[in-house]
Amino acid sequence: MRTGIYFCNCGSNIAEKISATAVVEAAASFPEQNYVATVDFICSEDGKLQFEESLKAEQPDRVVVAACSPRDHEGTFRRCLSNAGINPYLMQMVNIREQIAWVTEDPAVATQKAIRAIHGAVCRVEKQLPLEKKQLEVCPDALVIGAGPAGMKAALALAEAGRTVTLLERTPFIGGLPVRFEELFPALECAPCMLEPLMGELLHGEHAGRIELMTMSELVEVTGFYGNFIAKIRQKPRHVSLRDCIGCGECVEVCPASATNEFKNNVSLRKAIDFTFAGVLPNAPFLDQATCIRWQGQECRACKDACPMGADVINLEEQETVVERRIGSIILASGSGLYDAAHVAGMGMGTLQDVYDALQFERLLSSTGPTGGQIVTKAGQAPRTVAIIHCVGSLDEAHKPYCSGICCQYAFKFNHLISAKIPEAVITHYHRELVLPGKEAQTLFNHAVRSGKSRLKRYGSIADLAISRDTNGSMLVSSEGEAFPADLVILCPAVIPAEGTDQLSALLDVSLDSSGFFRELHARTDAAQSSIRGVYLAGSCREPMDIQKAIQEGMAAVGHLLSGLQPGRTIDIEPICAEVDETRCSGCHLCVSVCPYRAISFDTEHNASSINAVLCCGCGTCVAACPSGAITGHHFTNEQIMAEMEGVLK
Repeated sequence: MRTGIYFCNCGSNIAEKISATAVVEAAASFPEQNYVATVDFICSEDGKLQFEESLKAEQPDRVVVAACSPRDHEGTFRRCLSNAGINPYLMQMVNIREQIAWVTEDPAVATQKAIRAIHGAVCRVEKQLPLEKKQLEVCPDALVIGAGPAGMKAALALAEAGRTVTLLERTPFIGGLPVRFEELFPALECAPCMLEPLMGELLHGEHAGRIELMTMSELVEVTGFYGNFIAKIRQKPRHVSLRDCIGCGECVEVCPASATNEFKNNVSLRKAIDFTFAGVLPNAPFLDQATCIRWQGQECRACKDACPMGADVINLEEQETVVERRIGSIILASGSGLYDAAHVAGMGMGTLQDVYDALQFERLLSSTGPTGGQIVTKAGQAPRTVAIIHCVGSLDEAHKPYCSGICCQYAFKFNHLISAKIPEAVITHYHRELVLPGKEAQTLFNHAVRSGKSRLKRYGSIADLAISRDTNGSMLVSSEGEAFPADLVILCPAVIPAEGTDQLSALLDVSLDSSGFFRELHARTDAAQSSIRGVYLAGSCREPMDIQKAIQEGMAAVGHLLSGLQPGRTIDIEPICAEVDETRCSGCHLCVSVCPYRAISFDTEHNASSINAVLCCGCGTCVAACPSGAITGHHFTNEQIMAEMEGVLK
């Protein structure tokens, strides 16, 4: 067996420490048949051409390339082998730059280390096999989880590209949190007005036929792999047909049962059958079984009888269903929520009247809210003094150590809106830090500090603040030994992952970071990808962010999806993966539990583990863990590894 050894001088990176002449002389004494060629920059265009021409002329059985890290150029050199008509997996790289030249001071020692490492590679490459990539047809369709701004934009972009999309939403409406607001920072745009064109296109536009919107639905199971997932989706009964309902509200008027409306932060009531809020899309009510007296043992069909569109619009007998959809990839756009300020001692959340968190205050500002948009206390009076407390639970090791990034901007939005409605109100901002990134963010801050009615007061720790009432019933905000009156207090809590993030993480095996958000593949270079191939991240499920950034991330996820899965296209399956010898498998399931990529399942029919080559990344964890030695890691067999070690030590 004849092996070609190619030594890259890599300019001074390698040549300063490792003598090419000494390597060539030593290689001539190797017991294995080989030849040695030196190249100044083998990764350059001229170097690759020289490499390929040499391979075509010499036609070696095996190839060793002594150069830089395989992470940099192993793929490059494999393509060169393919171009020369040689199987690319019959090559072994030796990292003599980072692992030897850069870390060894003495050139003589570095040269000897390089010779030993190259000899080990020569011994190893003789044991390597001509592996072949396989190809698999893929499904180009997608599942988008979450119909907030990021999810809607992603679903619509995919539909415009000709893909079929299943858009999953846990709530009865689309638009996420922002669609419930009336003004958005920094330009005080109307949120429903801004999002309505996007929602309208998604529901009724030219490409809406490719989008299957499933509200009140949750993902319950995912099987398969990139390009060929099977998703099981549980859809709760809405009891109202989205196709036939005209949104007239006649059923709402006659409903005898009421409960607090969680979609309005429990500050107002809703009927058992009702719209979540005014202007909601889809423009149809839904029936809440927990509130409806029919599900409490009483006979009632008032809503059904009142519907002017016929008996089929409201289906009181509708049941929960589980459906399956075949998809190629998944975009997670499940959004975020707010930290419960009641967990922060001394803030009075839930115990003191006229203390609101940010979402509750948004409803107070809304023209469809409990006060019709008027800012009043529980006593019905316009507040003369307002306290806005930043960083409630943020930047605090006892709660959430990170900065949510958007709180300061909406706090100064509140300041602007309060000043517009109550010009005489004095507003005090209690802040730990001020974070106002972006070219427009400073506008609302400037308006506040120049108004003459706004004050900034910095505090060191949330424990330094306390909200209480004095003997006269007046509310006070105590800070550093001083107490200031406040008729109304607005808390700005930390932004946290949305409800259900833990369950999605477990279902998809997408890991969470220390803050509970979905962990990206790489925070700087691959923020839209997760560690699971074919599962992408978009919006505030990854970290707190505003609408602009969320939509940008949605489009980034779409870009990855469209470039990876195309109609009629196949994907290459990397042959460097693990394989189970069923005759030796003892059925202990240990490999299933340790696989970080969910590539291993247990085949009960054959009573042995089975490895999905599409999902397997060849990490070798299962090979090391298998007590029976039943798993082989292709391209990293025990025989190959032992041969390399022996070659280094000889």
